[in-house]
Order: sequence, then structure tokens, then C-alpha cells
Amino acid sequence: MAARWGILYRLGMTQIRAVIFDAYGTLLDIHAAMAKHAARIGPDWPAISADWRAKQLEYSWVRSLMGPAHHRDFWRLTEDALAWAAARHHVADAAVLADVLMAYRHLDPYPEVPIVLRQIRDLGLPRAILSNGEPGMLADATKSAGLDHLLDDVLSIEAAGVFKPDPRVYRLAGQRFGLAGSQMAFVSSNPWDAYGAHAFGFQVFWVNRGGQPAEYGLRQFVTELPDLARLPGALH
Repeated sequence: MAARWGILYRLGMTQIRAVIFDAYGTLLDIHAAMAKHAARIGPDWPAISADWRAKQLEYSWVRSLMGPAHHRDFWRLTEDALAWAAARHHVADAAVLADVLMAYRHLDPYPEVPIVLRQIRDLGLPRAILSNGEPGMLADATKSAGLDHLLDDVLSIEAAGVFKPDPRVYRLAGQRFGLAGSQMAFVSSNPWDAYGAHAFGFQVFWVNRGGQPAEYGLRQFVTELPDLARLPGALH
């Protein structure tokens, strides 16, 4: 079996010509919004934040399966999911919830992200985000995190009208750069996203920050990294 961190099965693979990143949980810390208001929420904030994230993703998958007539953008799903998590954990302070929700538009990047994006830029590779986020929230997030000038583009699933891991979403990256999936690296911390990108044909890098067990047989066909710091070296 491959060693845990990033043994790459790349024999016969084509050279990487662009690097596509997931945003939430990969470049941006999804728990930063609630962490910023932890003193007002209380010691259960990590569980509330985890439930918020889980419900946010559940809503995206359900609406994708139900078809275009039931589509709602990710900002609205984020708001709906927060309302559910707050009700479940009996958080009733409307002012706190409003502040937490707005903080989601200004999430902190993981510490290594800016330097990694610069290093990949120095390799001469285009860099883009491909995210479930709607364009407005992505613009706010990348600007507040100081990443906007380090990216060549920010692609939203709204152009496809369906959420990841639908292949129509991954196709947006190829259309933007005029490349086949096999010519692009796709980087995500979400196992389901990494699997969807692999199924589409990307060369996939799974950022397993928490050391979680592998799902979907990922270790057979992706590069596993503990964080993004090793990514530039792995792209060669």
C-alpha cells in the first residue's frame, strides 16, 4: 500500500498545466466564522460549526438531485444550514447568528495558502478556484483573505446550475483553460469532491488536514497531503 502522505501514482499521466482548488475547507478555514464568535456562542461552538457544515453540504446534494427547479445558491443554503444548526443547539441570539453568518463571507485562509499560491505561480501554472460558492460570496472571501491577486480566476458552480460533485461543475475548469481534465491538478480537502474530480479525470490532490480515514478508495488513485505546503513540490 502507498505510504500515507502523498505517494503519487503518476506513471503515464500528462504534465499538469493548471491547478484548480476547492475553496471552502481547502483554501479557507470553514470553522473560522464560528471561532471568531466562540466567546458569544459558548464551548459547544465546534460541534455547532460541524453541524452547520454537514447540513450545508446535505442541502446542496439534495437540491442537485431534485433538479434545476429546486436550485438555491450556496449563500442561501449556508444561511438555511446555520438556522438549522442554531435551532438544534438552542442558539437563539439573532445578533450573534447574524455576525457568524457574515463572518462566513470573510473566512481566514489556512496559514500556508498565500505562499503556496505564490510558489505555484512561480512555476508558471495558472491557478483557479472551482467552488460551490456563489460569485458574490467568493469575491468577498478571496478579497478578505488576500488571495484575489494570487488567482487567475474564481469559478462558481452557478455557471453550471448544479453543485459538486456533478461532472458539469468540473467541466467548467476545462472550458476556462481549454484543457482536458488529465492536464489539470484538482486540489480539495473534501473526500467526496476529490472522488468526483478523479471520476471526471483530473489529477487529484486530497488535503487530509485532520488525518481522517480514506473514503471511496481514494488512496488508490490520488495524492494525499497533510496540508498544502507540499503541493508545489508534488506538482513536478
